[in-house]
Amino acid sequence: MAKSRREVDSQSVAAFTVLKRAVELDSESQYQQALVCYQEGIDLLMQVLRGTRDDTKKSNLRKQITGYMDRAEIVKKYLDQEKEDGKYHEQIKIEENATGFSYESLFQKYLHETVTEVWIQDPYIRQIHQLYNFLRFCEMLIKKPCKVKTIHLLTSLDEGSGKQQQSSGLQEIKESLQNHGVLLEIEYSSSVHDREIRFNNGWMIKIGRGLDYFKKPQSRFSLGYCDFDLRPCHETTVDIFHNKHTKKI
Repeated sequence: MAKSRREVDSQSVAAFTVLKRAVELDSESQYQQALVCYQEGIDLLMQVLRGTRDDTKKSNLRKQITGYMDRAEIVKKYLDQEKEDGKYHEQIKIEENATGFSYESLFQKYLHETVTEVWIQDPYIRQIHQLYNFLRFCEMLIKKPCKVKTIHLLTSLDEGSGKQQQSSGLQEIKESLQNHGVLLEIEYSSSVHDREIRFNNGWMIKIGRGLDYFKKPQSRFSLGYCDFDLRPCHETTVDIFHNKHTKKI
């Protein structure tokens, strides 16, 4: 069924909005995010091309698509080389009260079918909300396209009144993961301070605040309580690296 002029115009606006963002990210050297936007924008622009009847407009669209595809290919080759050399580094700064940084939004682009093993180092998986954060992160890991089989957690042991709560909470998460065919290995260390997450496809993400970068919701019935993309964040920095030969923590 042919698309209406309004639908084509709407798609065109969406395509160029995404491509404008791609160019901005590209100019800021945020190449991984830029590549995702280039690919998404090009796909949208291809849909616009298919719905355009005017030959002159078609010709202009083809030229624009070719230009964006050429730049996307350059960015992809650069990223591939950086990954090959173990030099890839991208930094994302999350501002105070910023939203749109759920675990899915932050990590999904790095979770491919090749991810079968994950290492998490975070000293603060203790309190109830931190255990829930870890649970949410695990939920993301067992969804497609991931094929995670083993999750390693290195954290610190709560020596106070929350020790039993931490132990029982992690045990429940472990048992729940087992029901999905995923093994959770838990190790405690009194000297762990760094916070990082490694996937066995080479990606390593370091978050200044670890998994606990979300603010407490205003109430149980406020937006952001369930959808973490709507949850305000604490200010923190996310550093993303890629190493072809990912080492275990």
